Amino acid sequence: MGRMDSIPAEISHDIYGMPAFVSLTVADLDRTVDWYVNGLDFVSLFTVPGPDGTPALVHLRRWRYQDILVRPGEVSAGEGWTVGVMATLEQLDALAERARAHGGGTVDGPADTPWNTRDLRVTDPDGYTVVYTARRAEGGRDARFTRMMEEEARRQLGG
Repeated sequence: MGRMDSIPAEISHDIYGMPAFVSLTVADLDRTVDWYVNGLDFVSLFTVPGPDGTPALVHLRRWRYQDILVRPGEVSAGEGWTVGVMATLEQLDALAERARAHGGGTVDGPADTPWNTRDLRVTDPDGYTVVYTARRAEGGRDARFTRMMEEEARRQLGG
């Protein structure tokens, strides 16, 4: 296992599958993004517009694998966070079935998202949420989002 001091201490603008990440639902998106970017050394990697053109999701990053996804919404203090973990499409239905059969928590999905993933949202008996997220199959991806991400990658590469 590698040493922690061998991790490059620089911001990565690469677009990659995230093995794990935190999602925050926040009352004031601009205020929260400002806090993380100007107060805590994160960058705003990209913003996903919603159907009405307002931001639906802002992807923040500090170092590689230090990603936070921020979404606007109603939330009480101390609530509104989730942990996301990577999964494969083939795993989602079986995980949902297993969690529903086990009982004790809640299961939502799997369902497609506007950012080309298929997510399974599970909430444990104490109210903590884990989202299993998998990349949607090639034929089921949103072409508009794919183009936006390709344009962002080109912009970051200076071309």
